[in-house]
Amino acid sequence: MATEEVDPRFADLDAWQLSSAMEAMWEGQLAAIAAIGRALPAITAATEAASSALGSALGDHGRLVYVGAGTSGRVAVQDGAELLPTFAWPNARVRFIVAGGETAFVTSIEGAEDDVADAVRQVKAARLTPHDVVIAVSASGTTPFTVAALQQAGSAGAVTIGVANNAGTALLESAKFPILLETGRELIAGSTRMKAGTAQKVVLNLISTGIMLRLGRVYRGMMVNMAPSNAKLKRRAAAMVAQIAHCDGAKAARALDAAGGEIKTAVLLALGIDKAQAQATLKQCDGNLRRVFAELAKDAPRKGAARKQGGAVEP
Repeated sequence: MATEEVDPRFADLDAWQLSSAMEAMWEGQLAAIAAIGRALPAITAATEAASSALGSALGDHGRLVYVGAGTSGRVAVQDGAELLPTFAWPNARVRFIVAGGETAFVTSIEGAEDDVADAVRQVKAARLTPHDVVIAVSASGTTPFTVAALQQAGSAGAVTIGVANNAGTALLESAKFPILLETGRELIAGSTRMKAGTAQKVVLNLISTGIMLRLGRVYRGMMVNMAPSNAKLKRRAAAMVAQIAHCDGAKAARALDAAGGEIKTAVLLALGIDKAQAQATLKQCDGNLRRVFAELAKDAPRKGAARKQGGAVEP
């Protein structure tokens, strides 16, 4: 298994000059990133399937479920934990199934990765449905906990995505959407927090961000579903409203306040649309602002409002 093998090139790494060792580790990280390119078709297919299963941006069905053990589990938790502040993805729609439970988020729980019974128990407790998307991550691709959890999730009809760094392994064979990241031998044999962990983090970023793109939580490169929960984020939200609605900062801030901090609604308020209509249009378009502007562009001639909507309608 490549990730567990000693690479003869680095057998004396501990005796090298530190500057040379640091350069070798840096080059290893670059190689890990490069390995992702070969997996892009598989990553894209998995993301499309996940987006379809999760449904609309406004729906309350479907969860993203992250599964892992040890380093891979903690990498997965990091990705999932960022979905709420970045995309306002509800906490109720993300779940973590990690060997050793929540304690393992910050502490190594020895032996937990072998606990198949706990994996099955946690998956059954999650009551998965075909709307749920389960992303299981394991550098080796053979971690008993992770493989058992993914297999159980597949039996429940969930969309299963397996991310592993070794080919021909049980995790990839058990996943509906296998993603192989061939990062090869680590500079320190078995230290998969290095190349394998880096590649895993990037791939999880790609999948989760791609899902949010598909579900309309990003518009013109901006996090329009973001919750402005502090002063910095309020300024960022007001700037988004001003940029999209082509208005000044003061008007954007007033619209954001009137919208209760909801950026998409605030954009429509800043364009002169009343709150009830703004909310109804967003609901009709599944919360997708690009679709909202397409609808407004179609309605504008009939309502004689083309000039009023003008600069803000999709170019």
